[in-house]
Amino acid sequence: MEKKRSAHFESFVSGIWKENPLFVSLLGLCPALAVTKSIEAAFGMGILFTLVLVCSNVLVSALRKVIPEEAKTPCEIVIIATFVTLVKMLTEAILPELYSTLGVFLSLLVVNCIVLGRSEAFAIKNGVFDSFLDGIGNGIGYTIAIMIIALVREVLGTGMITFGETFTFIASANGGQPFRIYLLTGPSPSPIEGPAWDFSMSFFTNPAGAFLVLGVTLAIIAAIRNGKAEKAKVDARLKALEEKKSAPVNANSTPKKEEK
Repeated sequence: MEKKRSAHFESFVSGIWKENPLFVSLLGLCPALAVTKSIEAAFGMGILFTLVLVCSNVLVSALRKVIPEEAKTPCEIVIIATFVTLVKMLTEAILPELYSTLGVFLSLLVVNCIVLGRSEAFAIKNGVFDSFLDGIGNGIGYTIAIMIIALVREVLGTGMITFGETFTFIASANGGQPFRIYLLTGPSPSPIEGPAWDFSMSFFTNPAGAFLVLGVTLAIIAAIRNGKAEKAKVDARLKALEEKKSAPVNANSTPKKEEK
């Protein structure tokens, strides 16, 4: 029972940090760089991505014994395309602003290497529950990753964080006006004048800025991982030395005579 729980937990957690699809495997870079201009767009893409990934994982796993080996990949693509189409229709009907913001990148989930890769590498070989947890974990990991990039890009690129432009139901609570948190820029004193002060850099709203933010983020993660690995090596060496010092001396052994 404990082994099963450990396996289920590993299926869920591995995609969040240890095998994060974006920061570790470097998969799904195209939408990650294209839709991370704002936190709202990144969050919306993350939710829809997770929904497609979980549903496709579960269905592929449920049909894994029925799908013939020679038609495995085409069947997986058909299943993924079906869920992407359903998600597109629901998004266009319920959240048209999010649908227009994501644009073609929502349709490209059909050929997203993470979705297809998890179906091919995990769901087709494992049970429904583990495939469900794998989809949830990878979806959360990818959502967190693109939201980190979006947070840095939006703050540095616009000087503020805006809520309500994509999810308009948030703005409706503020009389139709989006909520804004000013960080690197000051609110405009009047609609005609510009901001009171502005330290934002529009460079980060461009694709080049997205590549720069991603590169710096990957460098920070690599530094953290390398630091932990070096610390583990040092701890292992110290532990080996302590064990060597504390090892009992054999009383029957006689010291060797020094050679003249």
